[in-house]
Amino acid sequence: MRNFLLVFILLLFAIKVNAQARADSAIKLSPLKTLTDVQYNALISGEDIYGMSLAAELNRYPLPDKVLKYKKEMELSPIQVSKISAIAKELHRKKLEMGLIIINNERTLDSIFRYRKLNNGSLIFYTNRYGLYQGELRNAILQACLATRGLLSDQQIKRFEALHKAN
Repeated sequence: MRNFLLVFILLLFAIKVNAQARADSAIKLSPLKTLTDVQYNALISGEDIYGMSLAAELNRYPLPDKVLKYKKEMELSPIQVSKISAIAKELHRKKLEMGLIIINNERTLDSIFRYRKLNNGSLIFYTNRYGLYQGELRNAILQACLATRGLLSDQQIKRFEALHKAN
C-alpha cells in the first residue's frame, strides 16, 4: 500500500512538472533587451497588459470580446453578434499590427543607442513616434468599446455587468 501511494504521488508530481513545462514553452523569449518576455508576448499576441480599455470599461462601455462571451445570456440578436464580432476581429487585427510596429520602434531605439548613432532630433522623433503608436492602439481599443456599447440596449448592458461581476 505504501509503495502504491509513493508511486501515485510521484506520478502526480511528474504530471504537474510536465504541465508547467508546456505552459512555459508557450511564452516566447523577447529578442529585445528593452522588452520583457511578458511585454513582447503581449504585443505579438494582441493582448492588452496596460489596461488601455479601463476608461471605457469602468464607464459601461465593454470590450467586444467580453460581450461575445455572454452572447447567449445577454440574448444578442444575430445582427448584434455579427457586428460585434466584426468589431472584435478588427480590434484584434489592429492590436497585432500596432504590436509589431511598437516592437520595431523599440528595436530601432535600442539600435541607435547600441551603435551610438543618436542625436536629440532622432531621439525626439522615435520617442514621439512610440507615443503616437501607443495612442493609436489605445484609440482603437476605446473606439471598439464605443462601437460595441452603441449596439447594446441598456438592459443588455445591465445583464452584461451582472454576468461579468459574477465571473
